[in-house]
Amino acid sequence: MSDPKKNILKSLLEIFLVSTRLGFTSFGGPIAHLGYFHDEYVRRRKWMDERSYADLVALCQFLPGPASSQVGIGIGVMRAGIIGGIVSFLGFTLPSVIALIVFALLLQSFGFTDAGWLHGLKIVAVVVVAHAILGMAKNLTPDVKRKTIALFAVVVTLLWQTAFTQVGIILLAGFVGFYLYRHHTIEEQSDQVRFPISHRAAVVSLSLFFGLLVALPLLREATNVNWIAMVDSFYRSGSLVFGGGHVVLPLLEREFVPSGWLSEEEFLAGYGAAQAVPGPLFTFAAYIGAVINGWQGGLLATFSIFLPAFLLILGTLPFWNSLRRNPKIKGALMGVNAAVVGILIAAFYHPIWSSSILSTIDFAFAAILFSMLVFWKLPPWVIVVTGAIGGFLLSLS
Repeated sequence: MSDPKKNILKSLLEIFLVSTRLGFTSFGGPIAHLGYFHDEYVRRRKWMDERSYADLVALCQFLPGPASSQVGIGIGVMRAGIIGGIVSFLGFTLPSVIALIVFALLLQSFGFTDAGWLHGLKIVAVVVVAHAILGMAKNLTPDVKRKTIALFAVVVTLLWQTAFTQVGIILLAGFVGFYLYRHHTIEEQSDQVRFPISHRAAVVSLSLFFGLLVALPLLREATNVNWIAMVDSFYRSGSLVFGGGHVVLPLLEREFVPSGWLSEEEFLAGYGAAQAVPGPLFTFAAYIGAVINGWQGGLLATFSIFLPAFLLILGTLPFWNSLRRNPKIKGALMGVNAAVVGILIAAFYHPIWSSSILSTIDFAFAAILFSMLVFWKLPPWVIVVTGAIGGFLLSLS
């Protein structure tokens, strides 16, 4: 008779090894990550069936936060409980976290902030975000109503730049979507998906999520302690991002650049470098944290920005079967996703375009990189290396 403890440890070790390998090899952004996960967990290892995987992906697309990381956490939870989710998250995330912390420390030690190759990475950021906007706009704003919501988000984000702008836009877009699409028909789904989390644990997770969202800003104001302010900024950014890692850019930029935590050049250089590493784009937070406060800051930033995603996936898994059948909830999400496109377009103009495309030759180089990424379908790391080399060569001219 087998020992249950040994079986659990074996499962956890297997989850860690598989997720770590994916963390080292999963280039290409969240959609590509979901393809890697499907190939590894569904097709090869058969840890779950097609329907369960599709439902888990649908839930994570429904929630704010990094969808691919939440899918990885969910698979770990379904395989070996909450500890399995933690192990799966660590394996998938740590490779890119370590790489970006090392990059930040090298940047600080050698003072690369004015180097030409960093300007090349900033142009890479222009290309990657432009590509993300085109794909998201096609999928998330297919009709005039949602295009109008996106336009509203662009205008308000550019003209009213405060800490509460994105939150207000997302909330308003959710109400508008709820009203406009409340009768939107959704595909009838009869199968129930079972998740190994109790309703009590789910309620505790959701209570923690909302409690921290309210308490951290109050604690920040009351204490004026730097590390609490940092946790609050990363936690809030991780809580409010609908639409994937690229949308976290404007939230993080407005949290850390105007306040002087790091310069715009350092911010955009790190964002360009984040395209070169595998794994979730949310690990860009590790770079920012390391620039602010060394490797300890990098780890704290990573924990803070991913904590909302973890609490949300644990808090909603048991309720997903009923949520996915509610057309009003679906309508609110459609409005929110349209607003996300607008927020991303505003961020594309400022700070990305305005501080990266400074001359006609910059624009020409961006056009070449964009063609390499979109038309020639070259891997993201090739675009990053080309951008860095091109930026260095441009600085010599």
